Amino acid sequence: MLQSATTRDRRRPRAATGRPAPRVRHGRIVAVVVAAIVGAGVASAITGLGPLGDAVRELTLPLRYEDIIRQQAEQKGIDPALIAAVIYEESKFRDQTSHAGARGLMQITPATAAFIARDSGGTRFTQADLATPQVNISYGAYYLRYLLRRYENNEMLAVAAYNAGETNVSGWVQRAGGEGGFDASEHIPFAETRAYVDNVLERKQEYRKNYADELGL
Repeated sequence: MLQSATTRDRRRPRAATGRPAPRVRHGRIVAVVVAAIVGAGVASAITGLGPLGDAVRELTLPLRYEDIIRQQAEQKGIDPALIAAVIYEESKFRDQTSHAGARGLMQITPATAAFIARDSGGTRFTQADLATPQVNISYGAYYLRYLLRRYENNEMLAVAAYNAGETNVSGWVQRAGGEGGFDASEHIPFAETRAYVDNVLERKQEYRKNYADELGL
């Protein structure tokens, strides 16, 4: 899910028509660099490249609302990098609404939002509030904490439940003979959820490595 980005020369070559060829813009240079990095499968290579590295990082591993993420992580007692990774996987830090009605940065469904509001005592909550980053990240972090407690701080199971639902995951754990014998590749039947879990846990490590200061790590 990484994206694109960038080259140039002082003397412009002439096109076949004899007119000067258009300059290659800076943005295309970044695109070439990012494509090379992504093609090589080296997401962690974005560190240590100076200003270019910052530009590549912004495109391949964006981070927004870090102050809210830090605040919610501290209040809920969970890893801010995990919150950032879930936001990345759910929305790439873009406010949006899915066909299923999931809303905002952390793609919270109306049913889940209603559950969180009841459980947390949010009596003034309305569904429209999910468009607000503060509320959306607060509710998403609350739900992550709930799932982590439900699965005894097993991040793999909590992340799987965030994607596929608590009922599905609890059924898979039961069929696996308990959490101790659970293996994601073997016991998660949904390809989408297996990929989701792998992506979130991988992104979590990348956010820890690339945004330690911003996330207060």
